[in-house]
Amino acid sequence: MKHFISYILFLSAVSTAFSQTDSITVLEEVLVIPTKLEEFSTGQTLTSLSDSLLLQNKPSLISALNFNSPIYFKENGLGMVASPSFRGTNASQTAVLWNGVNINSRFNGQTDFNTVNTGSYDEITIRGGGGSVIYGTGAIGGTVHLKNEIDFKDEFSNRIYLGYGSFNTYDKRYQLTASRKNWSTKISYSRTNSDNDFNYIDSDQKNINGEFYNTSLNAVLGYRFNPKSTIKFYSEVFESERHFSLIRPSENKTKYEDVSLKNLLEWELSDKKITSITRIAFLKEEYKYFPNINKDSYTFGEANTLIGKYDFTYHFSEKVKLNTILSHEYTDGKGSSIPQNERNISSGTLLLKHLVNKKLAYEVAARKELTNDYESPLLFTFGAVYSFTDFYKLKLNVSKNFRIPTYNDLYWATGGNPDLAAEEAMQYELGNEFKFNNFKLTFTGYYNNIQQMINWVPGSDGYWTPKNIDEVKTYGGEFLLNFKKQFGAHHLAANATYAYTVSENQAKKKQLIYVPYHKATGSMYYGFKDFFIETQALYNGKVFTRSDNNSRYNLDAYWLWNTGVGYHLNQQFTFGGKLRNLLNADYQNVESRRMPGTNYTIYLTLNL
Repeated sequence: MKHFISYILFLSAVSTAFSQTDSITVLEEVLVIPTKLEEFSTGQTLTSLSDSLLLQNKPSLISALNFNSPIYFKENGLGMVASPSFRGTNASQTAVLWNGVNINSRFNGQTDFNTVNTGSYDEITIRGGGGSVIYGTGAIGGTVHLKNEIDFKDEFSNRIYLGYGSFNTYDKRYQLTASRKNWSTKISYSRTNSDNDFNYIDSDQKNINGEFYNTSLNAVLGYRFNPKSTIKFYSEVFESERHFSLIRPSENKTKYEDVSLKNLLEWELSDKKITSITRIAFLKEEYKYFPNINKDSYTFGEANTLIGKYDFTYHFSEKVKLNTILSHEYTDGKGSSIPQNERNISSGTLLLKHLVNKKLAYEVAARKELTNDYESPLLFTFGAVYSFTDFYKLKLNVSKNFRIPTYNDLYWATGGNPDLAAEEAMQYELGNEFKFNNFKLTFTGYYNNIQQMINWVPGSDGYWTPKNIDEVKTYGGEFLLNFKKQFGAHHLAANATYAYTVSENQAKKKQLIYVPYHKATGSMYYGFKDFFIETQALYNGKVFTRSDNNSRYNLDAYWLWNTGVGYHLNQQFTFGGKLRNLLNADYQNVESRRMPGTNYTIYLTLNL
């Protein structure tokens, strides 16, 4: 809380003024993508969500991605633990990057998407397919990139978003931007809290013990010494408390508290031939779980990670560049069920990008890690893209990826296995991209063979322990459609996604649990002068909740439909409202965790 108080006092001292920013445009296509992400994603598809689109969704990351991407999410009740399944993989096989730094938990290897507040970021980019060569462990199914932008231009602006909705839910976001030609500052604050006590559909029961809050503060500072030398500092503090919803009223009421701190210092030197970037990052994560909120006893975990990374690029010509990345990561972690342990990981990566001509480009890359905990495989990737015409582009990517055993896997007091090997995955994907008039259509087919999958199984002593026993094959297709048109005072935008996913355990020949064969989303936006209307739709197919695919325990398919209207007043104020789950669908995406029916939000955005 000391961090929060200091940041809030700083915010109050900086400014109480407002200045104008662009009006909201749903489905806005973002052209500025992090350099490394754009340059070394040859043969893969990138989907970006701008800050204006993020304002159209609830502040948690799951809401933005669930309605705008092919990723499937399971959520243990509204606002509770949320985990992704990207291309049929599990939550620990999706890497989340904060300004290029992997922030998956060192304990379980996952990111809880309900603990990421989108109000803290300018842009979120989704990259399907393997990315372990650049982004390290967990980048098997895909990666999600959280980006804070910084510009060196004359600007002073403020934005405030205030929202109130069903279940006594408050959403408050603030962003200050102040910059000149040689310095830049951006401060963001987000706060969400809710009683989360919705009534169950067709029942006299309600969601019990579901209240939660989360607060995040972001600071981005930059100074340009000269056109060739720039230093940047990124910082984020996040704190939350969630009371986990009860399945039965007789259960003990529980809660979970977590705090995370992220700091990143970046120094860039560049000229016509070379680019040199030095990064130092410090990550801290800690949690407390109270099995009974009426008692002071709790379990805990705490991990501190220090990362040093050097990124050097040499431009042989405008068409050929060679990139070398050297990094070292040190983690010190401990917890109630994990004795204190230290982990050191060193890695080296080599990447080559070649623009052969206007039609053909390719990249090759390799990575090797050294650590005392496990044996890391040699990773590689090859990607190519060929533009047959301005209308059609063909993409190809082949990669070997991995996921390292987590602290829980290796050191859990009653069952950790220090002899675990890293999970390995070979992935192949072929993409087709079509552009005509105002349409962009992408279809990607993929195949992923995951070996040495870590699975927790009961041991001879009665305790569960992790072992490398599973082999999983995932394959399927993703379809993305984007359309945007402006004619006179009319603005029309639409997008759609569809994913067909097979994720099969090779020993049992069964679909993995909580992986639907089908998921589809659609969004439309229409604006006329200062008035706009928007709608979102989501379809999730049925999922299995038992590894034997017993049909008695399926979770049924469901449709969700959201709609909203708004009005821009003098391009400075925007006010509107949204209705979610308009059809009042009674649905679950985790067994016995019911979700709310129709609910509303009203909001006001100030861009003065």
